[in-house]
Amino acid sequence: MKKLSLIIFTLFFSLLATAQKDSNKVYLDVGDAKVKKSLLAMPAFLYFGSGKTNSTHIRYGTEIFETIKQNMEVSSYFTFVKPDAFLEDTSKAKLKPKTLEEGGFDFKSWSAIGTDFLIKAGYSVSGSTVKLEIYAYSVKQMKLIFGRTYSAKASDLRQIAHTFSDDFIEALTGKKGMYRSKIAVTVSTKAGQKEIFVMDWDGKNRKQISKFKNISISPAWSPDAKKVAYTSFAYHPKAKVRNADLFEYDLETGKTFMISSKKGINSGAAYHPNGEELYFSISENGAPDIYIYDRKTEKRRKFTDGPLGAMNVEPAVSPDGKLVAYSSDRSGKQPMVYLKKAGSSPKAKPKRLTFAGRYNSTPAWSPDGKLIAFSGHKDGHFDIYLLNVETKRIFKKLTSAKKRVGNTNKWANNESPTFSPDGRFVMFTSDRYGPHQLFIVDVHGKNIERRITNDNKNYEKPKWSKLLD
Repeated sequence: MKKLSLIIFTLFFSLLATAQKDSNKVYLDVGDAKVKKSLLAMPAFLYFGSGKTNSTHIRYGTEIFETIKQNMEVSSYFTFVKPDAFLEDTSKAKLKPKTLEEGGFDFKSWSAIGTDFLIKAGYSVSGSTVKLEIYAYSVKQMKLIFGRTYSAKASDLRQIAHTFSDDFIEALTGKKGMYRSKIAVTVSTKAGQKEIFVMDWDGKNRKQISKFKNISISPAWSPDAKKVAYTSFAYHPKAKVRNADLFEYDLETGKTFMISSKKGINSGAAYHPNGEELYFSISENGAPDIYIYDRKTEKRRKFTDGPLGAMNVEPAVSPDGKLVAYSSDRSGKQPMVYLKKAGSSPKAKPKRLTFAGRYNSTPAWSPDGKLIAFSGHKDGHFDIYLLNVETKRIFKKLTSAKKRVGNTNKWANNESPTFSPDGRFVMFTSDRYGPHQLFIVDVHGKNIERRITNDNKNYEKPKWSKLLD
């Protein structure tokens, strides 16, 4: 992946020394945040550039502000203090407390309206470079949490916002956020065509990485998030046929490589955490089985073997690399999710994990390996369920929505889950508004479902990357 032109500088001043002493302090208990949201105030960012501001400069500041605001809203940790409740003239009050600089803000003005946390920021523009000077404070403790300057090209403004958001969440909770992550997903581009796109977690900054002008499906991230494997129905000139081949795209070089082109379907790739093995299905003799591809030797060996023509697809390797969950109709009925030791013999018998309705598929592991999310067809529609891997029991049903198009009282289909890198959210597709769009839901909170995409395209099998450097 092309390295972001994002440089982070740390500001040092008297309050920072105190903040560093408490660098391991947790300001926001995640458990408490489920019960009561903290009040967060974030006044409009000040422009520090020389001369008059122009519409472009205002747009830069607005984009950073709105992206951070969206990130904080999605976190579900905060309720924003409305600007009309502010007691200070925030267009004049500076970024540091009045005890440190003349014209600075007064903590009492913010504590008087119940503010828990305060974000103060200003920015400047020099050519194509934007600098954001930003401070996060605990109002109750009248203490700086951290202060930093983020600098980036104007084309990378959203990365400034996402990086600050991750830093802020980690400083408050002691746990990393998920904002500097990406999504790889299949998108319908035109009639009869689907391509693979990579985008920010919130659907912005889209980049098309497959260009076969046919059908490209089932993307998967490499462990380092620098490559994406996917299947495309590529044309073979010599044989004059199309075949569902497995490819790998390198985001840093922009090059595409062939991994497998065996006759039939080569699909459903999943990388092992070691980065050296790739699990995917091949329909070599009819029904697909899962194979293990060794990247060093370029050899493949069977991981599943039927039985009796059973379909074995959609492998998902556990975060520790020890187990593989996958979909199979080996029971003789509809597909269910099974579990098997990674690297084991094709004859090794797997354990059945799911019994939710009549059709279970698309398993996805939580980052800590304790949960598996999957799509379960029950009562005539699909929903997303969470399964506790240790107890083999359903932990929670995550989705529930009626279709919101036309005069219908039918339930929507919610499918293809994928976990955020911090494990707090699951992204999935839903047809509640017509086309299958992307949504996210808070795993441990109140199951609030938030729409990510809003267009007339269909999205399939999203995959969430790790947190990018």
